[in-house]
Amino acid sequence: MASVFPLADLKASVKSDPRPGSRSDSWVDTIIKGDCVSALEALPSHSVDIIFADPPYNLQLGGTLHRPDQSLVDAVDDEWDQFASFEAYDAFTRAWLLACRRVLKPTGSIWVIGSYHNIFRVGATLQDLNFWILNDIIWRKTNPMPNFKGRRFQNAHETMIWASPSAKAKGYTFNYDALKAANDDVQMRSDWLFPICNGSERLKGEDGKKAHPTQKPEALLARVIMASTKPGDIVLDPFFGSGTTGAVAKRLGRHFVGIEREQDYIDAASARIAAVEPLGKAELTVMTGKKAEVRVAFNVLVESGLIKPGQVLTDAKRRYSAIVRADGTVASGGEAGSIHRLGAKVQGLDACNGWTFWHFEDGQSLRPIDDLRSVIRSDLAKAE
Repeated sequence: MASVFPLADLKASVKSDPRPGSRSDSWVDTIIKGDCVSALEALPSHSVDIIFADPPYNLQLGGTLHRPDQSLVDAVDDEWDQFASFEAYDAFTRAWLLACRRVLKPTGSIWVIGSYHNIFRVGATLQDLNFWILNDIIWRKTNPMPNFKGRRFQNAHETMIWASPSAKAKGYTFNYDALKAANDDVQMRSDWLFPICNGSERLKGEDGKKAHPTQKPEALLARVIMASTKPGDIVLDPFFGSGTTGAVAKRLGRHFVGIEREQDYIDAASARIAAVEPLGKAELTVMTGKKAEVRVAFNVLVESGLIKPGQVLTDAKRRYSAIVRADGTVASGGEAGSIHRLGAKVQGLDACNGWTFWHFEDGQSLRPIDDLRSVIRSDLAKAE
């Protein structure tokens, strides 16, 4: 069974080391039992990488819902989804979003999913609190519930908002290249097509009824987590429910922390997560592009001895040459500058990628200096 962390124990654990950014591992990969705002306020600040929130939708159901054959629809009528007014719901939304902001790393991001009943109110509150909306994602359902009364369009989608802590937050994770490659080398769009949770994935109790009325499909969470986290990151879900976030995070080599107040949901989620087998390192390696690589300046090659002062560089066809200087610049014909500026100058161009233009002698062949930059990056990766 997955570990359950009582709120009182969490407060005591964090109190022992309250420094911003510090965290005790005791609450990681656990389900915290308690109210979401109280639990969030007890967690260390700046301690989680992303948040996935599936808050109450405040469906405002006016009574029981029946199909045309008069059979009862198993709709969401639980107490936790009921609020006295829109003002009460807005106050609740503001409270948990403020608490989320405190625990989210400056380089983190937050996902919130909702329906037309609540997502616009949540979005307005996000902006009021100066979160920066990165995308709205439409989850289009392949098998949505029909509109039984026939008085409205069939509601066939839900909306997710993806946001960073502020407009200036630039370090959030987005695995663009991996998503594009997995999408047949086409940029991933903001409309996602998935079925609602059903079949063997749907958790049910001994009575055959749904263990949770709004269980999300694992495929949806997998895309969220693969898009915006790295292996080893901590994913927080303040409305943990049946534990989809935790199950997917564990399988994908991420850590999780869930917050849930209902014991029946905790029991179901705990058993579910315990049965998950994490994928191996090879399967979890994330494809990255040039933009994600560590920046290495040319002078690092000189300082490390891979390129030596006085060494001659040429282009691939040996038409141009330049001398490497001790300060990391290169010189040719009375001109000097960076590898990029001088490469452009000798060719009479406005711009040049010096890493691929300039080559060095390696035995009897020429190799681009970019090969040496790859050596530095490899060494840095091993040191991490």
